[in-house]
Amino acid sequence: MKIGFFVNPVAGMGGPVALKGTDGAETLRRARSLGAVPRAAERMAQALDAALPLPAGVRFLACGGAMGETLLKDRRLPYEVIWRPSGESRAADTRAAVKVMAAAGAELIFFAGGDGTARDVCAALDGAEIPVTGVPAGVKIHSAVYGVTPVRAGQLLRKFASGGVKELTDAEVMDIDEEAFRRGTVSARLYGYLKVPLDRGCLQDRKSGGANPDACDRSAIAVWVAEHMDPGRLYLVGSGTTTQAIMDELKLPGTLLGVDAVKDRRLIGADLTERQLLDLVEPDNTTLIVTVIGGQGHIFGRGNQQLSPAVLRRVGVENVTVVATPAKLIGLFPKPLLVDTGDPELDRRFAGYAAVVTGYDRRQMCRVEC
Repeated sequence: MKIGFFVNPVAGMGGPVALKGTDGAETLRRARSLGAVPRAAERMAQALDAALPLPAGVRFLACGGAMGETLLKDRRLPYEVIWRPSGESRAADTRAAVKVMAAAGAELIFFAGGDGTARDVCAALDGAEIPVTGVPAGVKIHSAVYGVTPVRAGQLLRKFASGGVKELTDAEVMDIDEEAFRRGTVSARLYGYLKVPLDRGCLQDRKSGGANPDACDRSAIAVWVAEHMDPGRLYLVGSGTTTQAIMDELKLPGTLLGVDAVKDRRLIGADLTERQLLDLVEPDNTTLIVTVIGGQGHIFGRGNQQLSPAVLRRVGVENVTVVATPAKLIGLFPKPLLVDTGDPELDRRFAGYAAVVTGYDRRQMCRVEC
């Protein structure tokens, strides 16, 4: 079996530095100037390790160097380099590589990236029914072609290569306007469909937005949280419409798609980066408030990479408050809430059950998986 294999090396670099994405040369330059480092290869390494051992006869059609070859060589897996970027990899390299993989007879394309990468794969395949599986390594990851976590993506690769999953289904390729996203406006668009192996336990659903009927519940959550903010304690308010309602209740300007800091009902930091959060967090005196991504169930690892494992450890697992409207949780049922921080040991500490604030003095116990 031939498996197309590549990594978008710069995917996800904009997340920890609060840039909401990494599309475009200028955004990548800004990310690097803010201290961002590549993380996509680490995510793909987790996926590959979860896929092993693979059946005899599996051979990878890979991109050269950091686009995939290095990871395969390190694991002594059989591969053939079918595309080498002329310099730093770009979207054009992704599209060209996928076309070569398809022409070379790839039976699955396994890649690490974000929504922009999925768009490039979709454009390159142009309707060809070659299945794909994505390893989530970007910032937003609205598309349904990605694994719930890198480990789940790797497990799906092993199942497919072993013949355990044979049925295919269509999965949406979604992306947003990153410039509008940075201004606090979510403008998502459906770009097309890709075939994926049918395994709902391994693949995520596409993200769904908050609905207006949730407004009363969001307001009730906000009032409850605001009333129970302790004087002198630092509160980090994560991204989303539910958490934005808390900032509205406090009559403070909030970053809809970022992390803000509040102390004594005053805004002391807005749209903070990972580095700024590490400098600001007061161990044992900080509460982090986050919400759930509708349709997917993620608490961490989708659109809030500035809440890195280092930040979360400094805050403390016990100091994380999850808020979500009842409608959002009903929409997820029976799926669990998910954590995908990039640190498996930390993810396991979050696993179990969480008391999610769903209204005024109202909580619901929800299962959390990693």
